[in-house]
Amino acid sequence: MPAAVAVGLTMLVVVLGGLLIYPVAFVVIVTVFAGFGVWEFSRALLQRGIAVPVAPVMIGTVAMPASAYFSGAEGLLFALVASATAVLIWRCLDPAEGAIQSVFAGVFALTWIPFFISFVFLLLRGADGPTTGITWDLSQPRTGALQVAIMLMLVVANDTFGYLVGALFGKHPMAPKISPKKSWEGFAGSAGGAIVLAVPATVFLLNAPWWVGLVLALAMVAAATAGDFAESMIKRELGVKDMSSILPGHGGVMDRLDSILFAAPAAFLVFTLLGR
Repeated sequence: MPAAVAVGLTMLVVVLGGLLIYPVAFVVIVTVFAGFGVWEFSRALLQRGIAVPVAPVMIGTVAMPASAYFSGAEGLLFALVASATAVLIWRCLDPAEGAIQSVFAGVFALTWIPFFISFVFLLLRGADGPTTGITWDLSQPRTGALQVAIMLMLVVANDTFGYLVGALFGKHPMAPKISPKKSWEGFAGSAGGAIVLAVPATVFLLNAPWWVGLVLALAMVAAATAGDFAESMIKRELGVKDMSSILPGHGGVMDRLDSILFAAPAAFLVFTLLGR
């Protein structure tokens, strides 16, 4: 527990510091996390004899976040297509067996991890575009940074309230074959806690109507839960408990990114449809 708390607080300080003070550093930090996530997933697939084309996938993992932040949605889509094409060409030049599985695994890794997480940077750049400077004036943070901070807060709230309520009152599993510890009671606790945090956050930080916070909270809880289930299903299929043990007390990087990967596109969709 002490190691888990220390690692969690360290990640929180580093991420929020980069997000609010130096956005480019935040982009670099999250890209590094995505790279570790791809590495963990690739290593787990090797247990089933599936080799991900690491070189083009890692290049795409670096290219997509940078393209999203500096070039927007069009740059992100171009980077995804270019990376997937590079994976296909890479395996065409390699005569080893299992090429079809390798290509599909590489494209899946690109889509699941760096592509989904790049929606964080589409939020961060916002309508004003990217900034490369240091933003010392924390009294007037950029709207995109606030939106990302609120999204991350709601993902943490989903895990925290879901765990507390589920541990105390959970009796009805949501998907016992995938994640037997997740209950409908815990899901209700996640939704209630997220709503309590999201409504005042959107009203006072974003000057948005209260119902925007309500919609955002429900979307974040649904997306984060789906992301957690997706990783649990993959781990169960691969026969692993954690993707790795790189983070003491937390398991692997993917065990921390799983909810964010689905929450980021959902948050981008909500803020885009309901106005920035």
